[in-house]
Order: sequence, then C-alpha cells, then structure tokens
Amino acid sequence: MYFQKLFFAVALLGASVTGGIAQTTLVMVEEKGCIWCARWNTEIAPIYPKTPEGQAAPLRRIDIKSPLPDDLTFARPLHFTPTFVLIVDGKETSRIEGYPGEDFFWGMLERMLEQAQVDQTR
Repeated sequence: MYFQKLFFAVALLGASVTGGIAQTTLVMVEEKGCIWCARWNTEIAPIYPKTPEGQAAPLRRIDIKSPLPDDLTFARPLHFTPTFVLIVDGKETSRIEGYPGEDFFWGMLERMLEQAQVDQTR
C-alpha cells in the first residue's frame, strides 16, 4: 500500500499545473565532520537512488559552508546539518532539519513528496 500510494504521488509530481515536467530534487545540506550526515550516508545514501523517492527527487549535495547555488531558492537560511530540502522547479517546498533516523526519514520524505504533489495541483 505504501509504495502504491507513493508511486501515485510521484507520478503526479512529474506533471505541473502548466502541463510541463516539474524538476524535483532533494538537496542535502552537509558539512565535513557532521556525524549525522555520516549516519545518513551509511543508512540511506546507498539505497536512496534505487527507491521511488530517489527516482522522484534525485539527491543533490551542497556544503553548508560553500556559497549557495544560484539556481536554488531557499525559504529561510540554512543552519543545521544535515538538512534535507525538497526543491521543486528551483524553489524550496519543504525541509527536514537534522536526520531523525532511517524509519522516520522515509515517512517524513513521503509526506514532503505528497504535499509537493498537492501544491502543484492547485
């Protein structure tokens, strides 16, 4: 049921209101020495690109100490690592600050993707 519901949300996320394809990315804001980033890299990173979530929102990494990329717009400043920001068409739609562990991460990300799909249909 979970994957069926997520697959439907992911499929709808691909089509924006204007009929074009929305560019959706999960940005991971990290820094060297971050133990929670390392934990995410061990628990999630190897499988992330193979999951429906990873297909819907490919991962992009940025260092919190580097200048922010010009092609991304964040809703507010970035202070914590890791922070996971869902970006749709270059703009932040939601974020997870910190790494809540594998079990909570997947559920939170699913809700972010579902909400982005709902927002696009408005």
